[in-house]
Amino acid sequence: MQRITQLALTVRDYDEAIDFYTVKLGFTLVEDSDRGGGKRWVRIAPPGSPSDAPAILLAKAVGDRQLATVGNQAGGRVFLFVHTDDFEGDYARLQAKGVTIARPRSEEDFGTVCVFEDLYGNKWDLIQPRD
Repeated sequence: MQRITQLALTVRDYDEAIDFYTVKLGFTLVEDSDRGGGKRWVRIAPPGSPSDAPAILLAKAVGDRQLATVGNQAGGRVFLFVHTDDFEGDYARLQAKGVTIARPRSEEDFGTVCVFEDLYGNKWDLIQPRD
């Protein structure tokens, strides 16, 4: 058996990313460990995630090649998908926190969805699946 336990999201700065994801998106800071030499092991997860759910590793970009991926992890496509059981509340919170809504809420055959951007411009789907 195999499963994805986390994925890396390149960021410009650990602290600005932690601030955005925890304050603006309400994510949980799962871990922030010093690895020496300016490197940290920073993991975040959406609120209410089970402890064994995949986490996002905030990986500080080093060098021009990695810096070029910040905000463009998926070449302008939606990169990450977050399911919610409270679309209306979460959508209102995103708007109240000034998060950029790239595509407003819509009703699709799979559920209610909007596209929002993180602080770097990566696109995310917020989805409340149909029952």
